Amino acid sequence: MVTKALVALCAAAFTVSSTPVASGAPAGELAAARAATAAYHNIDTARAAGYELFTDAQGIACIDKSGRGAMGIHYANLAEVQDPSIDAVRPELVVYAPGTHGQMHLVALEYVVFKDAWDATHSTRPSLFGQRFDLTRSPNRYDLPPFYSLHAWVWKYNPDGMFARWNPKVSCPAG
Repeated sequence: MVTKALVALCAAAFTVSSTPVASGAPAGELAAARAATAAYHNIDTARAAGYELFTDAQGIACIDKSGRGAMGIHYANLAEVQDPSIDAVRPELVVYAPGTHGQMHLVALEYVVFKDAWDATHSTRPSLFGQRFDLTRSPNRYDLPPFYSLHAWVWKYNPDGMFARWNPKVSCPAG
């Protein structure tokens, strides 16, 4: 399991389908991201590739927001998190939605870079697929330093948009 302390340590070291193509998103980048992550529909393949369960500071794995939907369950690849570059075919996190019978469904990719690492060599926010990344300030529910992120719902339709944080079609189990 990826702990918040381990991710924070990485940050400190850097201080520096079924979903249509979104308007303005380069189709080639999206197709490349899908092709590169298609094998991760099998969660064991994602784990073998270095993706580990990521929880928030409270130990919560399935991230949701009342009235907005959910993000799902995140699996982070520390090697990718440690790399301050952005690459469509190498997402820092893969996101799963829990199924009704305990199975996990790959629904989204998440791209993350720590703000200090990015800002050390760039004058603007990162962008990918023609979309600017969101900024999550500190303090935050993950107990991490400020970071930029972009959700890409490349494997599940999101009525709020391919790059929205929350998907009303995804939910976390009660309790």
